[in-house]
Amino acid sequence: MYAALINSDLETCTFIANILGTLCDEFLHKNVSAILYLTNSELYGRSTAASQYFLQLAGYLGIPVIAWNADNSGLLRRASQAEMIVQLAPSVKHQAMAMLSILMRYNWHQFAIVTSQIAGHDDFVQAVRDRVLEKETNFKFIILATVMVLNENDLASLVGSEIRIVLLYCSREEAKTILQIANKLGLTGANFVWVVTQSVIGDSLDGPIEFPVGMLGVHFNTSHDSLKSEISAGIRVFVSGVEAFTLEHPDVNLTPNLSCEEGHQNESETAKWSVGDMFYKSLRNVSIELEHPRPPIQFSPDGILKNAELQIMNLRPGVAEKLLQWEQIGVWQSWKNFTYQLDIKDIVWPGYSHKPPDGVPEKFHLKIGFLEEAPYIKMADPDPITGKCSPDRGVLCRIANEHDIIGLNHTEVVRNSSYYQCCSGFCIDLLLKFEVQIGFTYELSRVPDGHWGSLEHGKWNGLIAELLNRKVDVVFSSLMINSERESVVDFSVPFMDSGVAILTAKRTGIIRPTAFLEPFDAALWMLVGLVGIQVYSLAIFFFEWLSPLGFDMKTKAKPGARFSLFRSCWLVWARLFQASVHIDSPRGFTAKFVVHVWSMFAVVFLATYTANLAVFMITREESHKFTGLHDPRLSNPGSQKPPMKFGTVQHTHTDSLLRKHHPEMYLHMMNYNVMNVSQGVRAVRQETLDAFLYDGPVLQYEVYQDTSDTCALLVEGTWYAHTGYGLAFGRNSKFLASFNKFLMEYKENGDLERLKRFYFTGPCLVEGGQRSTEYGMLTGTGPLALEQFLSAFGLLAIGIFISCMFLMIEKYYAKCIHEHFQDQPPGCVALVSQNMGRPFTHPWRASITSSQNQTQNFKTVTIYNSDCRDPICTTNLLRLQHQLKISMNRIYYLENRLQLFTGAYSGSSAGSASGSAVGSLGRKTNSCWPAGGVGGAAVEGGVIQQSSKHDWNVMGKYRDQLYRPSLTEIAEIETVL
Repeated sequence: MYAALINSDLETCTFIANILGTLCDEFLHKNVSAILYLTNSELYGRSTAASQYFLQLAGYLGIPVIAWNADNSGLLRRASQAEMIVQLAPSVKHQAMAMLSILMRYNWHQFAIVTSQIAGHDDFVQAVRDRVLEKETNFKFIILATVMVLNENDLASLVGSEIRIVLLYCSREEAKTILQIANKLGLTGANFVWVVTQSVIGDSLDGPIEFPVGMLGVHFNTSHDSLKSEISAGIRVFVSGVEAFTLEHPDVNLTPNLSCEEGHQNESETAKWSVGDMFYKSLRNVSIELEHPRPPIQFSPDGILKNAELQIMNLRPGVAEKLLQWEQIGVWQSWKNFTYQLDIKDIVWPGYSHKPPDGVPEKFHLKIGFLEEAPYIKMADPDPITGKCSPDRGVLCRIANEHDIIGLNHTEVVRNSSYYQCCSGFCIDLLLKFEVQIGFTYELSRVPDGHWGSLEHGKWNGLIAELLNRKVDVVFSSLMINSERESVVDFSVPFMDSGVAILTAKRTGIIRPTAFLEPFDAALWMLVGLVGIQVYSLAIFFFEWLSPLGFDMKTKAKPGARFSLFRSCWLVWARLFQASVHIDSPRGFTAKFVVHVWSMFAVVFLATYTANLAVFMITREESHKFTGLHDPRLSNPGSQKPPMKFGTVQHTHTDSLLRKHHPEMYLHMMNYNVMNVSQGVRAVRQETLDAFLYDGPVLQYEVYQDTSDTCALLVEGTWYAHTGYGLAFGRNSKFLASFNKFLMEYKENGDLERLKRFYFTGPCLVEGGQRSTEYGMLTGTGPLALEQFLSAFGLLAIGIFISCMFLMIEKYYAKCIHEHFQDQPPGCVALVSQNMGRPFTHPWRASITSSQNQTQNFKTVTIYNSDCRDPICTTNLLRLQHQLKISMNRIYYLENRLQLFTGAYSGSSAGSASGSAVGSLGRKTNSCWPAGGVGGAAVEGGVIQQSSKHDWNVMGKYRDQLYRPSLTEIAEIETVL
C-alpha cells in the first residue's frame, strides 16, 4: 500500500503528453492506493489543464486523490463528476460565501459578477447564486449583471447602470487588464467597490498599479511554507482513512493491482480499481481534530472541506507612493455563527474615503414626460404666493414648452398656472415611492402636442416621439402597452391591467300605462279577474241560495231578502281590494265560510301586489347592453337604422387599434371622435353619443366618480384587447432594470393594490348604479316625479271612461228594457239584482206614499211598496216603516185615552162598567192603565161624568201627567217623519 506525493512539477506542457504514461509506469506499477496532490501554482495556464487531466484520469482509474491546489481547478463540477477528490484548500464556494458576507456587513444588496475564462469561473458564478438563494430570507441580494470579459467592449454594458459593487473572479494577470479597462470606462473610483477572489490576489501581497485603491479581497496563504504544512494534514487524512477502512472492511485488500497493458490483465487486474470507491468514502468521512480553537478537518459529501478560514484583504497605499499593498484587515471563519463569521478592522475605502460607499449610485436626474388623465395624473393650480404645492396637491409639473420659459424668472414662473401646475394621482404617488427607493431627482413636463403617441404617416407623435427624440428619459403616465409602441421603446412590467371598454349611460324610459298591472303577468290577472272573482261570486250566491239558514230565494224574493248575484260580485270585489264600502253579508254558514276563504286569498293577493308594485311604478332605467366591441351594433354600424353614435379620443391606443383592426368601425367613428375623455363622458351623459370607447380603468373611474343622483354611467360588455399600463423608456435604457425590480416588489407586497383601492373609488362604487353607503346615499331616495306615477293617473282616466260607458248602458236599460219589469213581481230577476224590477221613482216619494197609506190603515202596513233601487235606501225605508208602525199604534192608543178623559161622567155603575171597558182596553193594548177604571169615572155617550169635585180634580192632575209624555212622544215621532 503506497501513497504517492506529487508537487507542482507538472507545470509544463511536456508533461501533458506523458501523464498517462506516468500513471501507468509509476503509480499503477507500484500499486498506489491514494494520491496526495499539492500545488500552490496560480498561473492558470497549461499546468492547470495538465492538473485537470491528471485528476480526471485518477478518478477514471478509481484512485482517490487528497488535494490541496490553490487554483481549485480540480473542482469543476461538470468535468469532475466521476472524480474522487477530497479538497483540503478553501474552495470557490467558501470564497463566494466570504465575499457575500462582506456585502451583507455593509448592506450592499445589488452587485455584478465579472469573470474571465479562467478554469472554474462557472463554478464561482454558480456558488454565488446558490449562496444568494440561501440568504434570500435574511438578506435580499440582487445580481444585476454577470459579465465574462473577452474583449474591451464587454464591460461597456456596466457603464451607466446601477452597479456599484463588483465581484471579480479571474487570474492576477487578467485582473490587470480588466481593471485597466474599467478605469477607462469610469467604473472605478470612490463610488465603486471591487471585491476579488484569491486568484486575483495570488501568492504575492504586492498590488499592481492597475488596481484601484480600496479593493477588497478574500485570501488564504499559498506560500511554500504553507504548502509544506499541508503535507502533514494530507497524510493524517490518508492514515485516518486507511484506519477507518480497515476497521470497516478487514478482509479487503487495499492493493489496486491495476495495469494499463490490456494483454497482461488477468482476473485480478482490471482497468478500474473496484475498491477505490469504498476507500474514497472512508477518506471523505474522516474527522481529524486540530489544535483549539480550530475545528476538526471534515469533508462534505462532495469532498469539499467543511470548515475553512479566509483572510479579508484591503488594497492600501504602500511605503512608496506608487506601490500598493494587500493588507489583512479581518478574517472570515465558516464554522462560526453568521454574526461572528466576519471580523474586519479599519479599511481604506475607494478614493481614500473613510466611510464605505452606499453600494448604490448617487442621485441621478430624470426628465419625465406625462399627459394628464384622472385618476393617474390630475392637475391643480399651485399656490399663487409661494408657487409650491401642498402635500394633498402633489408636485410641481411643467405644462409649458421648455423654450417658452427660457430667460424668465423661475420664481415668478412657478407661481403662474399657465406655466406650472400641481400634479397628483396614482402615477405621482408611484413616482414618489420610486424616488425614495431608487434615489433620483426629476423634472415633470407635459408633452407639448397633448397626444399619447401613435404612428401618423410614418412618424410618431406625442409621448412616444418625446422618448424617441431623447427629450425625456421616461414616460410616467397611463400609457397603454401595445406591439407598435414596443417596437420602438422599452416598457416596464405592467403596473395595472387594461383593455378597451365601452361607456354608456342609463336611459330613463317612460312608464307604460299598464305599469300597475306588471306585478303579475297576464295569465295570473286572467286567472284572478275572469276565473277567481266570477267563480267565487257564483259560489257565494249558490251556497246562500241553497242554504236553509240563508235568504230563501229559491222561488221568489221574499220580504227581508237582501242578497243577489250582483251583490255577491260586489262583496267579492270589496273583499279583494279591502274597499271601505257598504256590503251585504250572507246569512248562511256555508256562504260565510266561502267568504272567509276568499278574504284569506285577498290578503295574500293584495300584500303580494303591493310589495311588487313599487318596483314597476318607478322610472325604468334602460341601457344598450352592449356585449363588447364585437357587438353587431358597433362592429357593423350600418346593421340598424339609425346607426349607433360612438367614438373615442384621437391619437390614442384605442384609436390606432380600431384603425388597424376594425376599419369599418373606425370610418364610422371619425364623425364622433372627441378630443379628451371628459368631452366623451359628457357627450354620453348628454346622450349626444350612444357609447364612448376608451381604456377600461379610466372609464371605470369615471363611473365611480359620477356625480348624478342615479349613477347613470355604465361600463358594458367585456374588455377588448387586454393589455396593461407601463412605464416607457428609450431603447436599452439603463434605468429600466431598477424600475422593473421595484415594480415587481410593489406587486408582491400589495402597494400597487392599495394605491388602486385608494384612487378607484367614488359615490357610485358598484357598476349598475347602486350608491355607496359610505356616502350616505342610496338609489331611489329622491321624490317621485310625474312620469313615475303616470300609470296611476291613467288608471283613473280608464275608470272614468268605463263609468261613462256604464252610464250609457244604464240610460239605455232604463229607457228601453226596464219598463218590461215595472208591472211584474221581482221573481227570478231579483236573484240577479233586486233593483232591476223596481220602478224608477224617488225612494223618498215612495216612502211618503207608503207612510200615508199606513196612517190611514196602520194595521195593514205594506213594507215592500217602494221603488228604491239603492240597497241603502231600501234598508233605511224598512227601518222607517217599522218605526212608523209603532208610532201609529201609540197615537191610536193615546187618542182612545183622550176620549176617556174628555167624555161625560155617568155614575159609579156606569163608571164601573166603563172602567171595566177601559181596563179591558188597557189590557188589550198592554198599557199600564189600571184594570178597574179611573177614580170611579165612567164613559157614557162620549162624555165623562164626574161624581164629585174632588174626583174631577184628581182626574185633572192625572190628565196633565198623561198629556205631558204624550206630547213629547208625538214630537219625537214628527222628528222621525
